[in-house]
Amino acid sequence: MRELSLHVVGADFPNRGGGNRRFEILLCTPGEAAVLVPEPRNPVDPHAVMVVSARGVQIGYLTADRAAWIGAMLRQGRAVAALFQQATPMGAAIRVAFDGAVPVLPGVQVVDVEPEPDFWPDDVPPDAWD
Repeated sequence: MRELSLHVVGADFPNRGGGNRRFEILLCTPGEAAVLVPEPRNPVDPHAVMVVSARGVQIGYLTADRAAWIGAMLRQGRAVAALFQQATPMGAAIRVAFDGAVPVLPGVQVVDVEPEPDFWPDDVPPDAWD
């Protein structure tokens, strides 16, 4: 496995030094660099991995199920590159690649939208229905 997408959560919490994580996520553009920072002294989760935008503002944390795995790679010195992928309802998604590989954003899927019908029936039934 050379690359994958990961969820970033905790966007609704404030940053320590001020700043709004949701606002920073809105400023991020797909393909922009992101930095992963292990937080072994985090009182809630010693495996926590903080995600920081290219502007140096925290946008959240990796989910707990992936943080221990990614954090272990970072502590072992493995190269993990990250890009901002997109904003999500829970925070954001990032794309990561391992061992010197460069992450590539997945293609956007185009969904065909059916055109609106030309005829819209009235909500009021005709008088003959009484």
